[in-house]
Amino acid sequence: MMSVEFAQSKTKENLMRAFAGESQARNRYTFAAGLARTKGLAVVERVFLFTADQERAHGKIYYDLLAQCSGENIRVDGAYPVDLYSGILEHLKAARHNELEEGEKVYPAFADMAREEGFPEVSKFFSDIAAVERVHSERFSRFAELVEQDRLFVSEGETRWMCLNCGHIVNAAIAPALCPVCKHGQGFFIRMKFIEQTGL
Repeated sequence: MMSVEFAQSKTKENLMRAFAGESQARNRYTFAAGLARTKGLAVVERVFLFTADQERAHGKIYYDLLAQCSGENIRVDGAYPVDLYSGILEHLKAARHNELEEGEKVYPAFADMAREEGFPEVSKFFSDIAAVERVHSERFSRFAELVEQDRLFVSEGETRWMCLNCGHIVNAAIAPALCPVCKHGQGFFIRMKFIEQTGL
């Protein structure tokens, strides 16, 4: 392990890259949520917004770790995705790919560099957030598969569905076309097991 001054470290630059990446992911997911809303898919909108808020939290962690650089401009290079699609499935697949890239490649490499440069606390943040990004990828993957197979509102057997608007729960193989309580459309229904697994 080498000892490097933070001001001259690659870790400082990687924190800024991570902050930029998380900030952009948050915006991309907010935009995708808006598209889902226009398509009447409130459940997919909620998935994107839920994840966007976690990306905001990650960005704040990385930004706060740069506190000693306050007032400074940090120049970094970076490549960031442009995900402008007309379909929700493409947005879900792109999000799945981007989260996996961060979780399996980018942040583990940043964690290794931080540890080598003598910043174990920063290394742990990169590693811990990498694990969260892998969970994000799995979540987007699950919803992408359901959309692609046209099973977002269809279960193989009877399951519990919850209306995201009013909380009404229905046991059925297919989510109701309309919530019998609040009359919101099928796009508001989510499998209860997803609520239980994620707190979505």
